[in-house]
Amino acid sequence: MRSEVIVRFGPEQEISLPLDGIEPMRSEEGRHWLDEQFVLHECSPLKPTGKVLIADKLLAIPVALGALQFEDAAWARDFARAASAALGKPLVRVDVEALTVSY
Repeated sequence: MRSEVIVRFGPEQEISLPLDGIEPMRSEEGRHWLDEQFVLHECSPLKPTGKVLIADKLLAIPVALGALQFEDAAWARDFARAASAALGKPLVRVDVEALTVSY
């Protein structure tokens, strides 16, 4: 089964982060990594739900850091590992432009 996280910033800016052959994170570890990044980069929830969900973090982090952050291969790999682990899904799409997360 294919394992990948795709982060889309626009029609011509899609970043594919394959996870095949990369050691996965445990679910708790993925959620913790996303929590740390959310706080470290002073991200704000993009929707006023009153509660910050995993999907909110998966969107807010790329919004705050931008596409250039994904040029850091180690950081991008950890983002993908955390996203896949936190959601428990092998294929995750984060569409920053549309503010959606799908799997």
